[in-house]
Amino acid sequence: MEELKKFLNLLKKNRLLLIIVPVATVIVTYFLVRNIPDSYVSQAQVATGIIDETRNTGLTQEMPQAQQVAQEFSNLVASMKIKKILDQVSYQLILHDLRSTKPFRKPSKQLAALSKEERQRADNEYSALYRRSRSLNLYNVFQKQLYDLIVSMKYDSERLRDKIQVFRAGDSDFISVSMESEDPELSAFVVNTLTTEFIKYYTKAVKTNQVRTNDFLRDLLAQKSETLETKMNSLRDYKVKNRVLNLDEQSKQLYAQIIDYDNKRQEAVEKTSSYAGALNEIDRKFEPGERRYLESALSGVNQSIVDTKDEISGLYDLYYKNDLDEKYMRSIDSLNQKLEREINRSSDAYITNPLNAKQSLVEQKMNLEVQMDISRYSINALERELRTLNAQFDALVPREADVQRLGMDIDIASKEYLDILNKYNESNLSNAFEVKLNVVQPAMAGLPQPSKKMLLVILSGLISGFFCVLVIFIIYYLDNSIITARDLANATQAPVLGILSNLKSAAFNLNEIWANSNNLSAYTNFKQQLRSIRYEIENEVEQKIIVVTSIEPGEGKTMLSLSLAFAWKMTNHKVLLIDGNFTNPEVSKASAGAVFLEDFIQGRTEIDESVVREGSVFILRNKGGDTALLELAVEEAIRARIALLKKIFDVIIVETSALDGMNQTKEWMLFSDGVIAVFKSGQTLNEKKKSFIDYLKGNTLFKGWVINKVPNGQE
Repeated sequence: MEELKKFLNLLKKNRLLLIIVPVATVIVTYFLVRNIPDSYVSQAQVATGIIDETRNTGLTQEMPQAQQVAQEFSNLVASMKIKKILDQVSYQLILHDLRSTKPFRKPSKQLAALSKEERQRADNEYSALYRRSRSLNLYNVFQKQLYDLIVSMKYDSERLRDKIQVFRAGDSDFISVSMESEDPELSAFVVNTLTTEFIKYYTKAVKTNQVRTNDFLRDLLAQKSETLETKMNSLRDYKVKNRVLNLDEQSKQLYAQIIDYDNKRQEAVEKTSSYAGALNEIDRKFEPGERRYLESALSGVNQSIVDTKDEISGLYDLYYKNDLDEKYMRSIDSLNQKLEREINRSSDAYITNPLNAKQSLVEQKMNLEVQMDISRYSINALERELRTLNAQFDALVPREADVQRLGMDIDIASKEYLDILNKYNESNLSNAFEVKLNVVQPAMAGLPQPSKKMLLVILSGLISGFFCVLVIFIIYYLDNSIITARDLANATQAPVLGILSNLKSAAFNLNEIWANSNNLSAYTNFKQQLRSIRYEIENEVEQKIIVVTSIEPGEGKTMLSLSLAFAWKMTNHKVLLIDGNFTNPEVSKASAGAVFLEDFIQGRTEIDESVVREGSVFILRNKGGDTALLELAVEEAIRARIALLKKIFDVIIVETSALDGMNQTKEWMLFSDGVIAVFKSGQTLNEKKKSFIDYLKGNTLFKGWVINKVPNGQE
């Protein structure tokens, strides 16, 4: 709050500057802008078809994303202001002014200086550049002159880019193009020409790109078609070479046969095991003698039976080798019947055998032996067939892998072919439609815009006023000067006993200030400040001798010393004011006393105590010159003389030299009871002053500061 108050006081102090500068700026601005011509704005709108559903062809699958839409609009807006298109507008403008009796702008000196032949030549060159959409070659001397001619009329691309505004109208499908100029016809012409040239340029670029894309896709489609055909031919040749019709069906049939033969083999193994077990049981029921008789009696019949069984076994081999052909099964059945008859004949031949009781066991054994032999032969035939089928199945596996690989190659080539075909069809469909850009609202000659002259005048005043305030603030911010008692206390970290305001009058009479008849407010305030300082010194200094000094000369030591002397005089004290400043004895010059300090210290004169009255000020002058207190007498003698003064006077004030004459001040401090330092308001502290301040703060006699000449209103 204190800082704000100080800043406001600084503004108040510089109020004339804050008034004069803005007023002068307003007046100057008024005369500068009064001849500015009126401005006219023309605007056109271009439909893009990016998000307009009414212009959608229905071929797109989905709407573009918001980010994609924003990117497309940004590209269109940036493309509208490229140099190539603006050059086309520049050519149209200069051609209009060359050919028309009413040009858009007053001819420049360069244009007016052209002869008829030169104008015609320039017209032809501009027209040729426009038809070919070429920019001017500045390395060509003649074209450089043409460029300078355009610049002289302010039709160059750089000027146009600054004047033309291109932006998307909100979130709509439209791009707005506007221009502001001094001529309504010029604004409309530029906007319409720009939109026309841009649509022409954009359409040509899109169509060229579509044709290139079509050609590329067509060539790529032919390559993919050839690749697909090659892959299909490779698969066909592989199948023909390896006699592969349908690997899936063939593998299924082979696998089914393998399962079938394996089941039959398992069944034959089981039967063989059961037959062998049954024969073992029958053999245990025969005695050796009976078995010999039976074998000798039946040897002829058995031989026939054995032969028949061999034939049956051979037929079983042929049966399994020929995939279970039925004709072999019929032969096997016939042989089985023959075997049965032979077995029965063997039984009938020996009906009267005493061993006939066991005949049935013999017959069963013979039948079982036949069945077991048949089963054994069938197992061998089945195993051979299984090995053959497994070998055929194993041969199908690598062929299947090759066929799958070739089929995968065909699938990949087919997918690539179909993708390119779809893109090629989409490209053909896109070529069938026109570019969506078109002008939906051409530019018209507009009305004059509201004048900005008054706004410029007002802004000039506000800106200049703000600039003045800113400059004052910067000065205030960078100003480290000490103005108030708070500033001094914060900077020195020492107490401030009081302040003295800056009196406007260069000379004043202390008697008049303290007279009751004087009621001037400034003097009244000054008296109150002196009373406050007197009170603070009385509280701080217990004894009588007070030394008044300052950091530098001219800070107000003499004025403070005299003022304090008169302040104590008003309290009916006997006051002695000693001029201890030998270098600059201002007090001695201002008074007319007859007693000098040098004479009193050396004992050559005395002060008549009878002439010292209560409520009076006695001044002890010095003769000046290059001297010091301790050069007048020894320290003990000086103390004795000062002790005599203490008996006579109630208060002794000693004005010494500034601290830049440190030796004189130090000598007086030896005999003082307290030191008061005067600081002039508005100073800044440097290293030298800080060293003096540190010295004072380190001295126990130092009681505080009195800040002098404080500006009014900042007490």
